[in-house]
Amino acid sequence: MQNSLFNIKDNVTVITGGTGVLGRAIAKYLAAEGARVVILGRKTEVGQAIVADIVRAGGEALFLPTDVLDAAQVQQNCADVLARYGRVDTLLNAAGGNMPGATIAPDKTFFDLDPAQFQTVLDLNLTGTVIPTQVFLRPMVAQGRGSIINFSSMAAFRPMTRVCGYAAAKAGISNFTAYMATECARKFGEGIRVNAIAPGFFITEQNRALLTNPDGSYTQRGQDVIRQTPFGRMGQPEELCGTIHYLMSDAARFVTGTVAVVDGGFNAFAM
Repeated sequence: MQNSLFNIKDNVTVITGGTGVLGRAIAKYLAAEGARVVILGRKTEVGQAIVADIVRAGGEALFLPTDVLDAAQVQQNCADVLARYGRVDTLLNAAGGNMPGATIAPDKTFFDLDPAQFQTVLDLNLTGTVIPTQVFLRPMVAQGRGSIINFSSMAAFRPMTRVCGYAAAKAGISNFTAYMATECARKFGEGIRVNAIAPGFFITEQNRALLTNPDGSYTQRGQDVIRQTPFGRMGQPEELCGTIHYLMSDAARFVTGTVAVVDGGFNAFAM
């Protein structure tokens, strides 16, 4: 008899921020494993291209344009998903980002922080996780089961230099994850699980210029990351997929409130 613990075939999986480098890789992997993937994002052309790639490979996917800070639009997204598939099994809250004014460069001080951009980064990462969770949790509660997976960060574990706003937001996501795990289990039953992943350093469009030079070599910041990572390299987007697959499957049915680290040892390295 085939073991079905890790079976995610026909799992209706919604991915916010699905048009980014990490979201694209995750969407393609999950579709290849039989999930029905719904990609939410702002970049319509990119989203449709990802869907086309998935369909060509024999998978099933849908793109819906969204703004994770617009509750009405996210609610419409949810209605569209339910009209198409009738349920929501997994929500991956991958939307996020950073802004220059919410960072503090080596030649700047805390007094140079832009409070408006700091707030924007908090909103995009933290509130942009809260709103989709509130919306897509409703059908999960109605059906009695579902898995929510948030995106935390190494910056949630320790206050890294420069990324003041982003670190504060990601620390909030880790805390929100633990809170929601208890809230859902106590009020809606053990069928609703809430976890997070904390990626180490992966090259994305948002951090490429910070970590690499135009010739592909590492910047000083990139070299600092490599020195702190026992594996001695950056992560590959596909290396997040196994942990996500596990957390959304029945293999993790007694797992909630956790932050799963996928970082090549970055967070374990002390000296």
